[in-house]
Amino acid sequence: MSVRMVANKQVDGLRFAGPAARILQQAIPTEPQYEWIPWTPLLTPLPACRVALLTTAGVSLRSDLPFNMERERQEPTWGDPSFRRIPSSATANGVDINHLHINTAYAKQDLNVVLPLQRFQELEQSGEIGSLAPTHYSIMGFNTDPTELVCHTAPQIVEGMYAEGVDVAVLVPV
Repeated sequence: MSVRMVANKQVDGLRFAGPAARILQQAIPTEPQYEWIPWTPLLTPLPACRVALLTTAGVSLRSDLPFNMERERQEPTWGDPSFRRIPSSATANGVDINHLHINTAYAKQDLNVVLPLQRFQELEQSGEIGSLAPTHYSIMGFNTDPTELVCHTAPQIVEGMYAEGVDVAVLVPV
């Protein structure tokens, strides 16, 4: 729900979004679509963990195929369910941000806003995490039908993380 109470004040998260956002909100189910969510407690101390990032900002390498924003322009309730692999060595100059539902200017000014690779490299150097995974992942955070994302994309991402010995995945939602 987009309206929440804060210190006895009502906050409307869609106040400035326009009528299209309210129509899209009505298309998204309000009830949970899954009966349970798997949870795995962290058994390894964080300073010994390998960490991967998963952003929903639609980040892609400039050398990769961008997320399909053209289809989304034609079908406003569709969201690209694919994913992109982002190496730990990626820099702001080497990526694009493909997302119609966020202001990408902030991410273009500082990639750490949507994919905090530099911040996590600092955590690795200081010993607060064991290591940063060689590969990180990006999806398009807008998707009114998550079936493809949940049934096909997520398992592929998990497979890649397992192959690289990832202990912790940090979701960076936008």
